[in-house]
Amino acid sequence: MNKKKKSILKKVLLLVSIMILTLGGYYLYRNYQILKQVHQYEEQVEKAVQEENIPQYRDLVLGIIFTETKGEHNDPMQSSESTGGYPNQIEESQESIEQGVAFLATAIKKADAEGCDLWTAVQAYNFGLDYIDYVAENGKTNRLELAERYSKSTLSPELGNNEQTKYRYLSYQSVLYNGGYLYHNGGNFFYADLVKANEKKIEQTNFLF
Repeated sequence: MNKKKKSILKKVLLLVSIMILTLGGYYLYRNYQILKQVHQYEEQVEKAVQEENIPQYRDLVLGIIFTETKGEHNDPMQSSESTGGYPNQIEESQESIEQGVAFLATAIKKADAEGCDLWTAVQAYNFGLDYIDYVAENGKTNRLELAERYSKSTLSPELGNNEQTKYRYLSYQSVLYNGGYLYHNGGNFFYADLVKANEKKIEQTNFLF
């Protein structure tokens, strides 16, 4: 390789390295900002999980807030739909967290009663409690393939998507799994995996807040 080609290669590698470092730095900064916003609800979450007798799931609840709203909404747990079936009904964070934790506690209790794993209950936070019955009849363990099948064949048609049409949804999980899509009216079948990843972020950075 001549000197000119080596020089070009070095410049390209330097540029790529700078881009990777810049993107990595932005990712870390953005996650720190989100975590800071999520942790502002820590006291409310601790109170709610104590009242629902699930104190061991404090970080899980914070992971749900991270997943649902990144702590940027008056309804941080997006609890309106589990209250009355309609979005944007709750406008106060305490009510949102109390309702969200109560629904999660109900899902965990039902999943335990039917012999299903915790992540079935977490996925049911997005899909609804009927998903627990579905998992109970199909192996008792939440799996991405099972969640996708429920989204496609049960939830989407129930909510009017009889043609099972899809829309673009980009995350590293979705791109690796299916190129990046979800079903219209079918919830998010990556939900449990997203919460699991965000719960780990909470656990690994608790010392910062």
